[in-house]
Amino acid sequence: MTARPDVTVIVAVYNTMPYLTECLNSLMNQSIGAGRLEVIAVDDGSTDGSGRELDRFAACHPETVTVLHQPNSGGPAAPSNRALDLATGRFVYFVGSDDHLGQEALERLVAYADAHESDVVVGRMVGVNGRYVHQKLYTANAPDISLYDSPLPFTLSNTKLFRRELIEKYRLRFPEDLPVGSDQPFTVEACVRARRISVLADYICYYAVKRGDAGNITYRADHLDRLRCTARIMEHVAGLVPAGPRRDALLARHFTWELSKLLLADFPSLGLDTRRKLCDGLAVLLDAYYTDALRDATGVRRRVRFGLARRGAVDALTRAIEEETAHGAPPFLLEGDRAFALYPGFRDPAVGLDDRTFEVLGETVSGRLAAGTRFESADWEQEGADLRLTVSLRLRVTGDTSSAVVALVQGAMPPSADRPGARRLPRGSGTPRAPGDFGAVAAGDGRHTLLRALVPVPAEQARKGVRVYVTVAGAVYEIPVRTEGLPMPLARRWGEEDPHRVAARPNNKGRLVITTAPLVEHRAGPGTRLWRRLRTKRKRSR
Repeated sequence: MTARPDVTVIVAVYNTMPYLTECLNSLMNQSIGAGRLEVIAVDDGSTDGSGRELDRFAACHPETVTVLHQPNSGGPAAPSNRALDLATGRFVYFVGSDDHLGQEALERLVAYADAHESDVVVGRMVGVNGRYVHQKLYTANAPDISLYDSPLPFTLSNTKLFRRELIEKYRLRFPEDLPVGSDQPFTVEACVRARRISVLADYICYYAVKRGDAGNITYRADHLDRLRCTARIMEHVAGLVPAGPRRDALLARHFTWELSKLLLADFPSLGLDTRRKLCDGLAVLLDAYYTDALRDATGVRRRVRFGLARRGAVDALTRAIEEETAHGAPPFLLEGDRAFALYPGFRDPAVGLDDRTFEVLGETVSGRLAAGTRFESADWEQEGADLRLTVSLRLRVTGDTSSAVVALVQGAMPPSADRPGARRLPRGSGTPRAPGDFGAVAAGDGRHTLLRALVPVPAEQARKGVRVYVTVAGAVYEIPVRTEGLPMPLARRWGEEDPHRVAARPNNKGRLVITTAPLVEHRAGPGTRLWRRLRTKRKRSR
């Protein structure tokens, strides 16, 4: 290669066959052309034939592909650094050796960087085989985005186009002692120092593959390793960005993802010593970086788990995770306009957490009411030209239910259940006496409220399904009405005097889907049994 390439692609390789072959093919087939491309692949002591596959490609493409071999270093950082020292392209692009690129990826990325004088370009990335990739950054092309008020902090892998001049100016390299997340310090610092960051969202540039053997290094690390690596990353961020809203915007990602993942359903199965060490390490990070703004912006589920870990309440934290895994989120306690999640440790003096840790601060807690709602009954009756729904629901709320607002409506999700037709749950108990009335009684276990309502439903709207909306503590929850096995209204209600056939089935959300079609003469004309049956029903209903 005589001319300076536009882009150097760096591939750190360790035991990624057969995925490596597809990765290399995707590089050799790039529309940018071999003359504008340099590939530097570093074999980090592979034992599965990856090194031989690299050598085969280098022999086929000697002007484009350079291969280096080294003893295993334990992660992608060291081979990536070695390749950076040899790179000559105007831009550098990193590719995981089990991933692959869209055919026009490099050509489009380089052109976009040149057009907008970008130091960093983030190309659209998607997951393969169930690999999760955060997508909010890729809603539209964006020539100039901010690291601090965009979803970029949730996309901190190094799989981006970087201007090599920026990398060398600040001597950006990967920390070689981090087995997990070593690309984050590099990417964060590049984005902090970049003059312009752009997003190319209208083309899939990168396909991130979840390997069938779960061999990606992120999936192999244990809890304590992940905690140690996350602590190093957060310390690096804190050294680049002073305390304040900008730092919070970056660290919100680590509280939402890396640290939260340490307190998932597998936490109770860890040894007691490991659980204690995790809580101790989390407490250090929470004390250093978990500001009041971050705490209030964190959902109550994570906020409680962090709070229990910070207090070293290992037993209460273990119970909270076990109970939520087995039974779903706990019920609300309503007190006036405030709602609290009744997790273990709530108002426990031995734990010592304040009420705000357990308070639902305006967020919708996923599944809180819908998953915790039990249908006592949902019965349909014919009422003149319309239908009447009698529904009894057991909601997982307790306490002062007068602050809850309930609506039973048809059609689209309302912005709030507090709307015409909604009813505020009354204090005490009562029984609905007429359609549209509401009654609420406290369940015997003290952890539920029983709601019963009679609601007239216009026949035309029944096809849209019926849902219950509950507003609690400023958040709206939607509860589909179970429809399996409900009696059907007469077909003539949709077909006037012409007989129609009606099919009904619940969809995957439990909502009733009703379809109708006219019965044509050759399928059911006068004299047939079906015609006589429909005519008889029509006469009886008049």
